[in-house]
Amino acid sequence: MDALVVALAQYLPLLVPVAAAVVWFTLPTGAKVALAFQAVVALVVVAGLIQLAAALHTDPRPFVVDPSVVPLFPHPADNGFPSDHTALASTVGLLVLLHRRRVGLVLLLAGVLGGAARVLAHVHHVQDIVAGVAIAGITVAIAAVAWSGVLPRLRGRLAVLAAAG
Repeated sequence: MDALVVALAQYLPLLVPVAAAVVWFTLPTGAKVALAFQAVVALVVVAGLIQLAAALHTDPRPFVVDPSVVPLFPHPADNGFPSDHTALASTVGLLVLLHRRRVGLVLLLAGVLGGAARVLAHVHHVQDIVAGVAIAGITVAIAAVAWSGVLPRLRGRLAVLAAAG
């Protein structure tokens, strides 16, 4: 069971962006441009929000709080708040959700499952995971609003790309 928890905690958050890349290749040209733009904005925003949240709140990892707790894989004893892995994977899942609902929902759930596995692996607390998902929601909302501001300026260019592609 520990091996499954470790695999989910360490590798599931990495598989989410890989799956998102596959989805991106299947999108029509206009949606590809939209997702790429939103992803760039989201990357900048999520990185900033993670740093801000970590500066505002410190949450020592479970194995630091209680030395009798042993993490299931080696991890530095740094601030666990928020969960970077969960924030990033959930951001990707929510971005895909904007374009492919079912796949996006599966990727979002995978991000949350990866976060839950990190709790079970004793490298995060539940609040770290919840904060990661909340940061992802805020991030994707900002990216969607940014896209809606850029889209009117690109409509003509996207129409030309769609006709050519």
